[in-house]
Order: sequence, then C-alpha cells, then structure tokens
Amino acid sequence: MQNQRKFGPLSNGKEAENLGLMLCHSFNFTGWELFRDRLGIQNYRAIWQGNQIIGGLGLYPMAQWWGGNPVKMAGIAAVGVSPEHRGTGVAEELLKNTLQEIYNNQIPLSVLYPATQVVYRKVGYEQGGSLCKWQLPIQSIQMRDRTLAMHPVEPMLSETIAALYHQQALTCNGNLDRHPGIWENIFKPIPEEPLYADLIGEPDDWQGYIIYSQRREGSSQTIAIADWVALTPAAIRRIWTFLADFRSQFATVIWKSSPRDPFLLCLPEQTGQITEFSHWMLRIVNVPLSLQQRGYPSGIEAELHLEVQDNILPENNGKFILSVSNGKAEVTPGGRGDLRLDIRGLAPLYTGLFTPHQLHLSGHIQGNFGALSVATQLFSGPHPWMADMF
Repeated sequence: MQNQRKFGPLSNGKEAENLGLMLCHSFNFTGWELFRDRLGIQNYRAIWQGNQIIGGLGLYPMAQWWGGNPVKMAGIAAVGVSPEHRGTGVAEELLKNTLQEIYNNQIPLSVLYPATQVVYRKVGYEQGGSLCKWQLPIQSIQMRDRTLAMHPVEPMLSETIAALYHQQALTCNGNLDRHPGIWENIFKPIPEEPLYADLIGEPDDWQGYIIYSQRREGSSQTIAIADWVALTPAAIRRIWTFLADFRSQFATVIWKSSPRDPFLLCLPEQTGQITEFSHWMLRIVNVPLSLQQRGYPSGIEAELHLEVQDNILPENNGKFILSVSNGKAEVTPGGRGDLRLDIRGLAPLYTGLFTPHQLHLSGHIQGNFGALSVATQLFSGPHPWMADMF
C-alpha cells in the first residue's frame, strides 16, 4: 500500500477542501478557510494514497535572524495525518519528501513547533530555541517616565511598524523575518478581539510600538501584548509607564518573549513569572548554505573543521571547513573533521541554545577541547527565541 502513496503540492480548490477536512479532523478545529487563505494553497503539501489525502502540512517561506543576518527558512505548520493512517509511517514520509523539496529550493533551514519530538527527531530536527509566556502584576511595575509621547494608531501593519520590528529582530537570534500570514496572526487574531496600537516617540524619531488587547477573565482584567518593540532605554521606560497607567482597572500584563527578557531589567523587582514555556525545533537542511548565510561575532578569525552525518539528506554528509573572518563565513569541503556530529546535534550548536561543551556532555557532538573552544567562540550570542507561533 505504501508504494501507492504520492507526495506533492495542492493543484486545485477541491484538493484544498479535502486537505482542510482532514486537518480539521486531525486537530479538532474549524475555520480552515482562514488558515488556507493566510498561507495560500500553493504553500500546502499533501500525501495521497490512491485518490485520498491521508496527510498534509503547510510551509511558511520566510527567514530567521542569526548573528544579524537573515537566513532563509521554511516554517512547517499543521502537520496532520488522518486517524485511519496513523502509525504507518505517513508523517515520516511526508516530512522526508518536504525536506527534499526544501533542499532542492536551496532553503538552508526549517523550523517547527512540535506536538511530539519523536517523529521530528527521526528526520533530523532538534531543539533550537524557545518561546515563553510571561505574566506580570501591573501594580508592581512602579515606572513613571513619560518623556516620550505615545501616539495611538490604527492596529494594522504599516511601513513604520515593519521597519521598527526589523531593527529589533535583527539583534535577536531566532526572530522571524515575518511571512505576511504571521503578521496577519498579530493584527487579525483568532478568535477576533478588539486590538489597540501605539507608536512611541515622534514621526521623525519613532523608537518603538506596542500592540495589545484587553481581556476579562472572571473578575480580573488583563492587558495582552500581541507585539511590541522598544529600540531605546527611553522607549522601554515609556512602555512600562504606559502599562502601569492601567493599574486602576487591570491586574496583569502578559506577553511572549525570551526567558531572558531585557525589558525586565528596567523594573525594580523580580515580579515577572514565566507561565508557559516550550522549545521549537530547527533542522539544518543545507549544511554549507546554513553556515555561510549566518552571521558570526565580529573581530574573530577562526577555522572549525566539522564532520556531519545526515541519514535523510545525504548531500549533507561529509567533512566541512568553516572559515570565519569579520563576521562572515566561507564553507569548503574537506578538512580534519575535528568536531563530529549528526545533523540533529548541529541544530542547537548553530542556534546557540546549548554550548558546545553542553552538547559534548549530552553526547550530541564529539571533539577535542580545542575544537569545542573554537565552536564556543563562533556560535556565541543571545538566547535564541521567537514570539511567533505557526
């Protein structure tokens, strides 16, 4: 039966409808049309057995910031298999075919949020970064700095908001160069709720923005931040002051961020709490391209000799020399293979989620002290995180 399976893109609206029915059944959700249109049917892939769609997923073509450089990335979403065909290898076959397509399109990275890690590890994904949800009592903010002006604006994507986001994202490892569908998730949330937005500063010197909603949960009210950017200390202080001014009516503020959120350094006490935490997974799809397109710490000149094993994409197998100078890299085949790892081990090394010494201790990479030290220099940087789900 497996030999009769076929993988490919959707070719018409009827196939999109059938995929939607299967995914709604798999995930127990409604509103397929909205998800279909935000991503576009050209970005969905399916696997057929005969004339029946038995599995499918969505592909977000975008990029992710690493070391100050945007690296092309395929975000994987809504990986679903019909209940009747689970446990028969459909998901693994679907992912393998998708990864080969991503490789053929010269996209070096792929990222997803796993419902379970096991199946994704089988095809080379590993933990790459984090997303966490913070909660803070508004009464504890104790910030009173109104130096900068707050300008209410229509809650919609504009060139100004996109430019401000871009400036902050490029300094944050793992942040997205967002697909239009990701922006729609911010400005048109599901379920819909009233949304508000403010720009911070003046038209000739915008320093940040905040996009938020107001929620009531029982007798308590919450400010839920959908997205925010602050490019200066003054902008951070102004945002906290703005939120503190809700204290008479609202109890808490919630937002998504890194587990090491620098905005919290401006507050007098450690009153913020992480209420949800998860790791997303990253897959190195093309070893040379991923290493070449990434940015590296400036002022470091180093050479790292890698030996990589990839059981799914054999093009990644072999030895590579990573040469870094002035924040840029060249990758050439060959070398000594001082640092040995499989494709899964390369993911958290690449992102900096774990240090080379930690990965060596966990058995994900092998190498001598010198190779581990060079890798530590090259892959140092801020904690990798995203605020976006897909």
